[in-house]
Amino acid sequence: MTGRMKGKYAVVVGAGQSAGANVGNGRATAMLLAREGAQVLCVDRDEASAAETVSMIAAEGGTAFACRADVTVRDDCAALVEAARARFGRIDALVNNVGIGGGGDGPAHRAEEAAWDRIMAVNLKGMWMTIRHAVPLMRAQQGGGAIVNISSLASIGGANMVAYEVSKAGVNRLTTSTAAANAKHGIRCNTILPGFMDTPMAVEGGARGSGRPVETVRAERNARVPLRGRMGTGWDTAYAALFLCCDESAFVTGALLPVDGGMGTRIG
Repeated sequence: MTGRMKGKYAVVVGAGQSAGANVGNGRATAMLLAREGAQVLCVDRDEASAAETVSMIAAEGGTAFACRADVTVRDDCAALVEAARARFGRIDALVNNVGIGGGGDGPAHRAEEAAWDRIMAVNLKGMWMTIRHAVPLMRAQQGGGAIVNISSLASIGGANMVAYEVSKAGVNRLTTSTAAANAKHGIRCNTILPGFMDTPMAVEGGARGSGRPVETVRAERNARVPLRGRMGTGWDTAYAALFLCCDESAFVTGALLPVDGGMGTRIG
């Protein structure tokens, strides 16, 4: 532990994860922030999964607390910020990691309206609502704060998941708008654009959705990554989030940071 977040209080929204062989982005981020000294509020719609993350942090000697919230519910977004305020008195870092896809998404001429509405509500509106409720607290507290949104490389490329792609493009603009509006208050807002990651939602979830074996999906995804022919992991996303949350990035705001093994170099 090097203490890059020592004395800081963080909220990770989407700190639980679906079942799978590897760690997800949210759980890895919560664990890494705690390893670096932060006290972490682990927020998830699945409270049991958030509590599991808390237990893993406690087993390593860190401090964390579980909080149930559904980001599609306005009152839940307000409540998670209030829970952090009541417990910590402030929020130094807010990481928005919630995101979904599939379930009727597709190219523009085939995507289903219900899928569009559901994905937009979770991926874009949910992030806006957590930011909307967290920013007043960050403005009022000394020192401002850091907001990190998890977008996707699909926000700038792709053609087969229009709702997901547009929702993540919206996250990018939400980030730059929030950064511009709050810079004078010492609040930074940045976004990570993960490429292909070997996470339970991406790999096991993708296998279930396509009806193919997990190892087939994993091998196909690995083969598409330029850097060493291997996907990243939740820890790669987490280390990027750590940098953007800690004081080492004190002069960084409005950035869209690819964490993609070079996949973005093939776009444009």
